[in-house]
Amino acid sequence: MALLRSYAGGHWHTAPDEGVPLRDAVTGEEVARISSAGVDMAAALDYGRRTGVSALRELTFHQRAALLKALASNLREHRDELYALSARTGATLGDSKFDVDGGIGVLFSYASKGKRELPNDTVYIDGDVEPLSKGGTFVGQHIATPLRGVAVQINAFNFPVWGPLEKFAPAFLAGVPSLVKPGSQTAYLTARLAELIVESGILPEGALQLVCGSAGDLLDHVTGQDLVSFTGSASTAQKLRAHPAIVRNAVRFNAEADSLNCSILGADATPGTAEFDLFVKQLVTEMTVKAGQKCTAIRRAFVPAGLLDEVAEATSARLSKVTVGNPASEGVRMGALASLEQREEVRRSLKALLSAGSVVFGDPEKVEVVDADAERGAFISPVLLKGDPERAEPHEVEAFGPVSTLLPYTSTDQVIAYAARGEGSLAGSIVTGDPEFAREVVLGAAPWHGRLLVLDADDAKESTGHGSPLPQLVHGGPGRAGGGEELGGLRGVLHHMQRTAVQASPKVLSAVTGRWMAGTPRAEGVHPFRKSLAELKIGDSVTAGPRTVTREDVDRFAEFTGDTFYAHTDPEAAAANPLFGGIVAHGYLVVSFAAGLFVSPEPGPVLANYGLENLRFLTPVKPGDELTVTLTAKQITPRIDQDYGEVRWDTDVINQNGESVAKYDVLTLVAK
Repeated sequence: MALLRSYAGGHWHTAPDEGVPLRDAVTGEEVARISSAGVDMAAALDYGRRTGVSALRELTFHQRAALLKALASNLREHRDELYALSARTGATLGDSKFDVDGGIGVLFSYASKGKRELPNDTVYIDGDVEPLSKGGTFVGQHIATPLRGVAVQINAFNFPVWGPLEKFAPAFLAGVPSLVKPGSQTAYLTARLAELIVESGILPEGALQLVCGSAGDLLDHVTGQDLVSFTGSASTAQKLRAHPAIVRNAVRFNAEADSLNCSILGADATPGTAEFDLFVKQLVTEMTVKAGQKCTAIRRAFVPAGLLDEVAEATSARLSKVTVGNPASEGVRMGALASLEQREEVRRSLKALLSAGSVVFGDPEKVEVVDADAERGAFISPVLLKGDPERAEPHEVEAFGPVSTLLPYTSTDQVIAYAARGEGSLAGSIVTGDPEFAREVVLGAAPWHGRLLVLDADDAKESTGHGSPLPQLVHGGPGRAGGGEELGGLRGVLHHMQRTAVQASPKVLSAVTGRWMAGTPRAEGVHPFRKSLAELKIGDSVTAGPRTVTREDVDRFAEFTGDTFYAHTDPEAAAANPLFGGIVAHGYLVVSFAAGLFVSPEPGPVLANYGLENLRFLTPVKPGDELTVTLTAKQITPRIDQDYGEVRWDTDVINQNGESVAKYDVLTLVAK
């Protein structure tokens, strides 16, 4: 059998020894061998810091996003090959799609977020400018820049595609190279994924490295600029977190660990309601997808005591229709566990759980399978238990397989307390049609959960389900679940960056951030709307006005728009208003007049105005006031795949006394 290769230092490495056999979860046949012998871990990290960091720092967020999109499109063309290999891990086609398509979807999602939410630049501005002096010559700004190290990613066996890609995507978008160490049982699938990525030639050299086999002395060489992300058991996470190099260098460590996730059925969800059926269906799905080998699967199913028997009966009936066997066979809904060793681990955990409960459905030692040998393959029956929620075992023991325990409760406060006994979970769900019950449970259980799903008849059709982490939302949890966060949109990107407070003059901060700010000199001359994106510079400005606002203007605007709010139309009522003391102009009239003042009407580089942001009306405008507007190019963002870019304009409208009456950003599209 082939010995899996590692990809380190820019080349493929084959270990000099025979390696350890990896077996097909369905047939028990040897698939490959694995060993990391001979990989120089220190050199691999050094290579990533030198070559990978250097290559990624030259790219803007938008350029990295474009590469993520290209990579996702490339991998999508190889899905059938990855599905076929995934079947050897015991996964059904549905399981494989969950893993493979989910991972590719994360790449697409971060590519989209990078383009929409990050600047076409190498620095991220975090928050607003902080005034630090009365005169405005000394200000502060938080910026985020990529760490100059390697994101070491130690993954679990259960998601050999999604797991690496969901860690890689935010690291790459941030500008940090990755070193991936997959879980050994299914590393042959991750290794093929890495081969496809390297063969595509899409990524810069050094952006991705792979170590198949033991991590060896890898963590001995991490520095304060590196990061470590781990998915696996809580006990292993504890050991890694305490590694001397991680502690000594204050290395950013993110763990996603064991999780006794729960689902809570509301008392309103009685048999015959949509929510009752949704609870049962979701519970069976979470028990059987990936044969229950999901860190987000439902381990504890809390049910009102009076509904326990009905839920047990309905769930058992649905489980009885689940066919276990060879994933390649038609009609099989649940495949095998990842390995025989994993099956024995699940059986050991079940013995502990049975000391505090009883079997409702399934036999931990026996299962009928289709087109496979039940002993050579790592097959196990779905097992549903009834347990005592006052005992410790249901809240402490996780059987990482198709196992869940029904637990009764009698009050909202009690079920919140039971949920908290898991000591930290990645995900929880509340299935109810009662918004007040949902609110009470969400607010009560949230401190112990990284993510909570409220499932009801309204969102069921579009809900992604209890066990589906999404790249837009955090994937992590407190306490036992590891205390870390992955994904979470830009949160995941910023995790790989250093936040730095920069104190300087506005002129210097504008140069550092690439964004104009108040106090920085403006450049007036040619109207900035006459300049192409290539010619335009931040600070380019135009001042126009004044224009006198008349009572006739206010009356006509009210009549034309239908906005006849009393402050604009009723002198007596307006005079009684303590904020105005008389008729005032509409705020949108002020904005409209400002546009009429600063616009350059002839055709030119400005293609469109596509919005306003941060609009604030600061001082009332009364008939007789004179308005002047200053428009300044604040931020310029070329779109790498278009013939135009975005320009953000700082807009300040003042009255005859120099008081700002309105401030906002105008957004335009400008031809390159």
